[in-house]
Amino acid sequence: MSRRSDAPGETSDVVIVGGGASGLSLAYRLTATGSPTVTLVAAPDGSLLPPERTWCYWERGTGDFDEAVAASWSRLRVHGADGRAVTVDPSPLRYRMLRSADFERLVHSRLARTPGAHVLRATADTVRDTADGAEVRCTTPDGRTLTLRARQVFDSRPLPSLPPARTQLMQHFRGWFVRTDTDRFDPAIADLMDFRVPQPSHGLAFGYVLPLAPDRALVEYTEFSRTPLTTAEYEKALTHYSRDILGLGAVTVESAEQGVIPMTDARFARRTGPAVFRIGTAGGATRPATGYTFAAVQRQSRAVAAGLRNGRVTVPAPHGRRALAMDAVLLRALDTGRIDGPGFFTGLFRRVPAERLLRFLDGDTSPREEWGIGLRTPIGPMLRTVVELPFLPRRPQPATRTGESPR
Repeated sequence: MSRRSDAPGETSDVVIVGGGASGLSLAYRLTATGSPTVTLVAAPDGSLLPPERTWCYWERGTGDFDEAVAASWSRLRVHGADGRAVTVDPSPLRYRMLRSADFERLVHSRLARTPGAHVLRATADTVRDTADGAEVRCTTPDGRTLTLRARQVFDSRPLPSLPPARTQLMQHFRGWFVRTDTDRFDPAIADLMDFRVPQPSHGLAFGYVLPLAPDRALVEYTEFSRTPLTTAEYEKALTHYSRDILGLGAVTVESAEQGVIPMTDARFARRTGPAVFRIGTAGGATRPATGYTFAAVQRQSRAVAAGLRNGRVTVPAPHGRRALAMDAVLLRALDTGRIDGPGFFTGLFRRVPAERLLRFLDGDTSPREEWGIGLRTPIGPMLRTVVELPFLPRRPQPATRTGESPR
């Protein structure tokens, strides 16, 4: 599909910029409507292509992406800092893992079978509105320029800097895909948070274990804090966690993944012009207090596809106002140290029914349910934070390289 720099370019109803979770999800949903022509602009092979990533979410019953799901778990476990574990069954929900390469193959295969839909391997340089829509100027792998024109453009590229915020933490992590010399894992149980790791002076840290087989798992070290670590520091923390806490013995690290996700109460613009929209993390899909993104991306992409089918072009807010308000309070309380992070999250899993808690983390609970959950949190520190928040200014945030959450 490469063109000379003076070629007229390509025209579609919709151009999606970015081949990550949000771009792939929107392309998948749009092909189901059968109406718009779609071009997905994905990074070409080479140094610009992101490394393989992991996306996790919970879902009830069968789902659209089941054939690409690498693993799933019916039980979840949280280890408190005191060493006591709580294991929960969130039925009818299951926790599912997608690997980005598998998800990409699924979506690209569907696009290849859909008339009017295709993938362009290129680097998107600029996106701008025009008199009759929008255009995306791209550079093809052989260095030539191609201009894509569309009625609407949905841009999922990471922002160069985050919007002003009252509170900003980072969820930063490194994970190993390991193989052990003997069976060490229970493939039926995923460890969402293991607070037995040493805690940083600011924020919180936990381990994360997703078993893929009795002798294989994703083992991860995660922090919620203001500043990411160096790779050497992550490696040291992972070595301590796998050897001294999990007792895995000799392990073979088959691959690794690393990333940084913003945890912020910033307000993300979902529209930058009459025909240009932001989706995914760039459009505020990452849940501020947890870093979970994939489920919100699915809600957002379904709504965009339904709107286009019905002649309405809109990108709805991926999280409701109540959820964002509660997250802002929790972020501030964590950042100030008013609440103990490990105790807070462990307490929720011990006191709140698992299915309700997971729906709460997805923003799918009623005000009555949220009130009941709120009563199981440290009320004094949370109320103090509620009173304080309206008087805090929103300040510009430094540029940060972000990744995509494994959750």
